[in-house]
Amino acid sequence: MSTNQTSEHNYGLIRWLTYLMFMMFAMTSDSVGEIIKEVKIEFAVTNTQASLMHSLFMIGIAFSGLFLGFLADKFGRKKTLILGLALFAISCYLFMVGSTFAFILSLVTLSGLAVGVFKTAALALIGDISRSTKEHTGTMNGAEAFFGVGAIIGPILVAWLITQGVHWTWLYVIAGGLCTVLICMALMVEYPQSKAIKEKPTNLVDSLKLLKDPYALGFSFGAFLYVAAESAIYVWMPSYLICDANSASDIYSCYANESTQTLAIYAVSVFFALRAVGRFVGIWMMQHFEWTKVLLLFSFMIMMCFVVGLIAGQTLAVFLFPLSGIFMSVIYPTFNSKGISCFEKRQHGSVAGVILFFTAAGAAAGPFIMGVVSDANGGDAKYGFVVATGFSILLFLGLLYNAIAQPTRERLAMIEKREYGVPQHT
Repeated sequence: MSTNQTSEHNYGLIRWLTYLMFMMFAMTSDSVGEIIKEVKIEFAVTNTQASLMHSLFMIGIAFSGLFLGFLADKFGRKKTLILGLALFAISCYLFMVGSTFAFILSLVTLSGLAVGVFKTAALALIGDISRSTKEHTGTMNGAEAFFGVGAIIGPILVAWLITQGVHWTWLYVIAGGLCTVLICMALMVEYPQSKAIKEKPTNLVDSLKLLKDPYALGFSFGAFLYVAAESAIYVWMPSYLICDANSASDIYSCYANESTQTLAIYAVSVFFALRAVGRFVGIWMMQHFEWTKVLLLFSFMIMMCFVVGLIAGQTLAVFLFPLSGIFMSVIYPTFNSKGISCFEKRQHGSVAGVILFFTAAGAAAGPFIMGVVSDANGGDAKYGFVVATGFSILLFLGLLYNAIAQPTRERLAMIEKREYGVPQHT
């Protein structure tokens, strides 16, 4: 086998390994809405307290992304990837011995730190195996598509475990087992070596300087707004779609027929299914259409789903909120890809960490603020979705400016020529 064939073979293995990593951790992170319902009963906690299951996980990712994102640039993708996966597996296995709410929250935080380490390495690795910024965006959408698959599997698995009388913490044990398999796979794959990283290694100070860069900040704020709106769906939509929280028999009584009631029960899974399908379509769309216009159109549709679903109430929100998954599909992976592609490959781990910090901050702050606002208004999730709708409006306005002003066009063209203009070597 020739050197080029070997490289392509390794790149293919790396690409699939990255996809599987995204799928694995999505099984836990995007099951949180279903888990929160169980946690509230098991530990007798409020909406605000239960939302810490999500917020602390995201805070762990945020801290790790900002302060540990440079590890992938300094010590290499492979070592950093395995370190993060090992920490995640350990945190998952420790759920077998946890019995208090405080201990569970500490494990959730540790798993968030671990995800931040291996995700920044994986995101940087995508740049190493990409031959253009367009291919980078396509691969990123592919990774997020598999994330969407994991997000479908996770909530279904939690629901099945509970119906079988198995405790929800076994979801983490299963994820830990998958993570162990991925570690073994990562150890056997040959990774591309970056000459630029060796010659000009990035450190923490260099990483923190990116907080002043307008390109890093622009995409980071966009990611914050998007994830704050997205997490509202999978964290609080189950609570919003309940008609009467005080009566188990009337919990879905406001829906006209049995099929609509069934949709309300499985709305989170439908949302993730539509988001996953949309991301596979997004791989094709980003190769054939101008990305700024696609994001503008999709953000407008997200905003309309939120606005109409909030004003009309549960009877329309049960359709519109899950439907928003289709339009959310391409936004985050494109933010990630274009944001990272605005920088040299030697900085990809660091800039991925900065974007991940704001991503996790949005995912932590959004649902937490919604929980606080809901509790302040008698526990009604409707008031929390007023906040989420505001996030969707700001996201649309930001992408409207992006489509009109095209602030990244010259920067992306320069990086395309400098970083992807010659064949990549292993």
